[in-house]
Amino acid sequence: MDLADFFAMDKLSQHDEEQLLESAMQLQQMMMLYEAGIREIKTKLDILNDESRISGKPSPIDSIKSRIKTPRSIIGKLKRRGYPISLQSMMENLNDIGGIRVICPFIEDIYTVADMLMRQDDLTLVDRKDYIENPKPNGYRSLHLILEVPIFLSDRTQPVHIELQLRTIAMDFWASLEHQLRYKSDVKVPAHISDDLKACADVIAATDEEMQRIAKELHVL
Repeated sequence: MDLADFFAMDKLSQHDEEQLLESAMQLQQMMMLYEAGIREIKTKLDILNDESRISGKPSPIDSIKSRIKTPRSIIGKLKRRGYPISLQSMMENLNDIGGIRVICPFIEDIYTVADMLMRQDDLTLVDRKDYIENPKPNGYRSLHLILEVPIFLSDRTQPVHIELQLRTIAMDFWASLEHQLRYKSDVKVPAHISDDLKACADVIAATDEEMQRIAKELHVL
């Protein structure tokens, strides 16, 4: 029984329904692991945030968001990448089932938060992609970390991978609107509009740099 069967219950025999229920429970258990992984990292981030607040220093974190991919989204990504549609394949081949987005005031804060997290010995860095130093062709900027988090269960320790995206308020503003304009519209985005979106990203990046310069001059950073 694989993930695709979750969308065909009305066509299943009683035996298949029992198998489906078992698979559904397995999926629920796996989703619980990712939820636990997100909670673990969010707790660490909250503690770092509280530490900054108590010390009287400006916090390097403005806000924290999280999400878990839906089964349909997971199946779609496995199909696009040519992987088998199964729970095991999901665990082995996808690193972004559970995701956290950390919004920071300034560019420097992004690296500060990443460094603070990586000093914690129960987190393992699996992958790091710096789209701030090396922006994507469309202008997207963010720091992506894949972190392995140990989840301590009653009978075992289960590691899970959580994707952490760190970006500034300005980067998040652009990325959210760009995604809405590009993927939520029924109209194919023409080349000149892509160029316009890239130009906006460059302006926002320059503004980020200038705001950071001002913050340093005012000794906020």
